[in-house]
Amino acid sequence: MEVSEQSGVCCGTCSDRKSHHSEATKRNLINRLNKIEGQIRGVKRLIEEDTYCDDVLNQIASIQSALNGVSKILLEGHLKTCVVERIQEGDLDVLDEFLGTIQRVMKK
Repeated sequence: MEVSEQSGVCCGTCSDRKSHHSEATKRNLINRLNKIEGQIRGVKRLIEEDTYCDDVLNQIASIQSALNGVSKILLEGHLKTCVVERIQEGDLDVLDEFLGTIQRVMKK
């Protein structure tokens, strides 16, 4: 397994790639995901209670926006760490991988 000296974390050149998130970023992402999880439970409850469709749809839009926020944080971190490191190592295939990821994220 090859490990980047700069980050101490493997990215790209080994079979089980890992992310480079700082503890603060992990806490931020987990907190956001916990809130989203609660929102999803709330939408389930709204549906069980036959809440007016427009109200449920507004809650779903809020969840989608929150998930987009998580995606933005992850994309930024991925670009600044994993993608840059792999390019520096001469692995330009990462660009196609990253563009594919952007297309999937933006499809939503």
